[in-house]
Amino acid sequence: MSQRSGQRPGGPGASPGLNLRGAVDLSGLGRPQQQAAAGGAAGGPPAGGAVVTVTEESFQQVVEQSAQVPVVIALSSSRAQGADDLAAVLRRLAAADAGRWLLGEVDADRHPRIAQAFQVETVPAVLAVVAGQPVPLFQGVLPEDQVRQYLDALLDLAARQGVTGRLDVDGAPAEEEEAPEPPLPPLHQEAFDAIERDDLDAAAEAYRRALLESPADEDARVGLAQVELLRRAGRADLQAARDAAAADPSDVDAALLVADLDVLGGHVEDAFARLVQTVRTTSGDERERVRARLVELFEVVGATDPRVMTARRALASALF
Repeated sequence: MSQRSGQRPGGPGASPGLNLRGAVDLSGLGRPQQQAAAGGAAGGPPAGGAVVTVTEESFQQVVEQSAQVPVVIALSSSRAQGADDLAAVLRRLAAADAGRWLLGEVDADRHPRIAQAFQVETVPAVLAVVAGQPVPLFQGVLPEDQVRQYLDALLDLAARQGVTGRLDVDGAPAEEEEAPEPPLPPLHQEAFDAIERDDLDAAAEAYRRALLESPADEDARVGLAQVELLRRAGRADLQAARDAAAADPSDVDAALLVADLDVLGGHVEDAFARLVQTVRTTSGDERERVRARLVELFEVVGATDPRVMTARRALASALF
C-alpha cells in the first residue's frame, strides 16, 4: 500500500468504485457501539465515544453503527506523511460535533483487509458508511475547513436517508433516542425467518405472496431478487461457469451465472459490463432474458448505487 499526501480529484460525491457488498452484513444494523479509543491523536482532543479504534475483528460492529449515525473511516499509517495532522483535525471535528457521527480510526498497515474492503491503495484516505452503504470522501491531507465541508455534505446526505441519531458521548445523555423499529409485515417476517433457517425456497415464496397482495411492495421485490440470486448461486460451480463463459461468449446461461457470482463476490461492474455486452450480441427472447436479469441485479445492488446508474445508461444504449 502506498502513502502520499496528495488529494484524489473529486468532491464529496466522487466515487472511486468502492464496494462493501459482502463485507457489510446488514442483518444486524443498529446495535449500539460504546467502545471508545483511549486518548487523542497528535494534539487532537479526546473525543470519548465519538472516536473508536477499528480492527479487522471490530470492523463489522463499527459499520453497524451506520444505521444510527454516519461512520467516518480514517485509514492511515505511521509512515504516511501528514497522517497525524489529519487525525488531529478529524478528532477535533468529531469532538465538536458531539456524537453526530462516529470516527473510526484504522491502522492500514496492521489491518490491510479493511483497506482492501474499501479498495483503498493510498493512505491517508477518509471514507464513510451510511446505513451500511459506502460513501467516498477524500484522500490525502486537507486543511480543516475543507474537511469540515466534506463532513457537512456527509451529514446532509445522512439526513436525507433518515440517519439522524446521536451517539452517547462521554456518558452524556444522547439528544435523540432512536425510535423502536416497527415490526415487519407478516409475510416479510415469514421470509426473514425462512432466511434465518436457510430455507431460501420458503423465503422466495413468502416474498412472492407479499407481491401478490401488494404489487407496489418495493421491499418485497428487492427481497425476492436477493433471495433468487442466492438460490441460483448456491447451486453453481464458479470455476465451471467461468470456463463455460470463456469457451463460448455466446453462451447466455453461462453469462448469466457468472454475472450472478460476480455480484455476490463484489465484482459489480464486471457483472454489469458482461450482461450489457450480452444484450448487444443477442436478440429476441435471449436478449429479453439477459435484460430482465440485469434489471433484477440492479435491484439487488440498489437503485441509487452509482454503478447501477452507469449500467442503466449503458443498457439503454445497448437496447436502442
